[in-house]
Amino acid sequence: MPGCVKPLFLAAGIAWTGFAAPLAQADASPRPFPPITVDLIYPPLKPQSTADEALASGRVQTAQYAATAPARKPWRIAFLFPHLKDPYWLGCDYGVISEARRLGLNVDILVANGYDDLVGQLHQMEEAIAANYDAIVISPISLTADNAAIAKARSRGIPVFELANDSTSDDLNTKITTSLTSMGSDATRWLINDAQKHGLKSVNIALLPGPADAGWVKGEVEGTRAEAARAPVKVNIVAIKYGDSDRIVQSQLAAQLLAEQGQSLNYIVGCTGCAPSAILPLKTAGLAGKIKIVAYDLTREIANAIRKGDIAAAADTKGVSQARLTTNAVVSLLEARERNIPHTILVKLGLLTQANFNTYDFGNSIAPEGFIPILNYAPAER
Repeated sequence: MPGCVKPLFLAAGIAWTGFAAPLAQADASPRPFPPITVDLIYPPLKPQSTADEALASGRVQTAQYAATAPARKPWRIAFLFPHLKDPYWLGCDYGVISEARRLGLNVDILVANGYDDLVGQLHQMEEAIAANYDAIVISPISLTADNAAIAKARSRGIPVFELANDSTSDDLNTKITTSLTSMGSDATRWLINDAQKHGLKSVNIALLPGPADAGWVKGEVEGTRAEAARAPVKVNIVAIKYGDSDRIVQSQLAAQLLAEQGQSLNYIVGCTGCAPSAILPLKTAGLAGKIKIVAYDLTREIANAIRKGDIAAAADTKGVSQARLTTNAVVSLLEARERNIPHTILVKLGLLTQANFNTYDFGNSIAPEGFIPILNYAPAER
């Protein structure tokens, strides 16, 4: 197939030991997922708006998004991921592949080398356009830098959808993500409540939000700032250290942060690759009992860390659900199953702590234990 990568299976190098989430394995016969609670956002919207700006200005309808029926033909769909360096994107991979199996789709997942590989993602977009896929789903590395490539795909008649990472492009058919500022506000609200429970009148927090140009990072930081500004206790954001979500990069940033601010910090808030990377530096500095880590999003690794007490809490954007919903939305558009197509679909967030760990539905959020990334799927001949 021109422009497509060959079938490839990768070991992610991630430790999977820990709790057993109640999930079906990827090689089992896939069943329709339970309805997903979402906000559907329709115009009027301002041009080049983010998902959160759309939420603020658009017509919003809360709904239950149900699984669509299998596709009438094996549509060819390209998914562009920024990386597979942390388990969040493993969950998205699982959501895509499990729905491709159920719906009967040809999918290729094209993976860039990280948030510093914008050139790589733009090259993959060019390849996907040249290969004339029936649809492209992009998780943009940048809030704005992919916009021209998205416009080019649409000019060639290829529908383009957004998954998880936000973009300001007006050429997207539909955005599927979450309220990115809510990632920041929900995580920050938890630490404010925790501070109040411990009688603190003022707290110092530091952020390890991820790469500066990513739309979700902008949302995290804006949400944290807004929640801190209206908090009943004084919240001092003493440091923000941006960087790629690579484990080595984030471990180095965490160590720098602790060397500079460790004696005065109460909380560190970090992204899916960032929060776990702070655990070892915190223990090495002898500050594990003094500073709590809160995560902006949930992965299996973070869930295991919450179970063990290494991370206190995590907001949850439900990456598996986002990927499932996106795959369904593509089929619905290609087969004209919906007349009134929303501009943006936001999956409602969750929050995980030790208190609700035993009752939490992990199936919306993380891949099954032992799942290995699959980058290509083609249904059997009918």
